Amino acid sequence: MRELFVSDPKQRIAVLFSEVLKPGIADTLVWAGIILLHAATVPSLLAYMAGITDKLPSVDIILFMWASLLLFFIKAAIMRDMVNLITIGIGFSVQATLMALILFK
Repeated sequence: MRELFVSDPKQRIAVLFSEVLKPGIADTLVWAGIILLHAATVPSLLAYMAGITDKLPSVDIILFMWASLLLFFIKAAIMRDMVNLITIGIGFSVQATLMALILFK
């Protein structure tokens, strides 16, 4: 990491953004995307379980969602990113539990 104590204020701001803020913002956006992917089918699954609707999300949407989450999980495992590993693992568990409750209803 370059020193934040450079004499030029413009350089200081550039270093601060490129080495501190930019990675943090990128990680936050990836984490939010993972949460949104997990939450994509939850409303329809809960509505089906409550008897509000008889429509389930289509299988292709669920397969694409799970495939993308699996790729995110593999990436997190390779990079040893524990926050994303835990987030995706919990999401897989919740999704599998909801599907099992529907299947064995």
